[in-house]
Amino acid sequence: MSNSTAINSTAGNIAAIVDRYIAIWNETDAGVRRGLIARTLAEDVRYRDPLMQGEGHDGVDGMIAAVQQKFPGFVFRLSRAPETVEDRLRFSWEAGPAGAATLVGGTDFATLAGGRLHAVTGFIDFAPEGLG
Repeated sequence: MSNSTAINSTAGNIAAIVDRYIAIWNETDAGVRRGLIARTLAEDVRYRDPLMQGEGHDGVDGMIAAVQQKFPGFVFRLSRAPETVEDRLRFSWEAGPAGAATLVGGTDFATLAGGRLHAVTGFIDFAPEGLG
């Protein structure tokens, strides 16, 4: 299978991959979250943003658990649908307490490998001062 064929076969699943990625950030049950991580992120995934970083399934899981502990009740949702160019994608998200106004938003850039997210770099587009 050529590289372009592999990328094209993954492209039809981009929305599902990104939906699962957002679900990872919202899932407070550690076992369920680990299952989502295994289905969505490459084993050697690397996550980076201005405030934190994580590597591998354990590193990303620990990072997300820490965010959930610091911001209990926050809900993440897509604010802009994913766009792709070959094996790269971007999407925007927003978060805030459930049922309340959005407090923070950002744009993530990611690469795909084997139908899973391999590297994710997040940028904060807006946030109240001192949120981090």
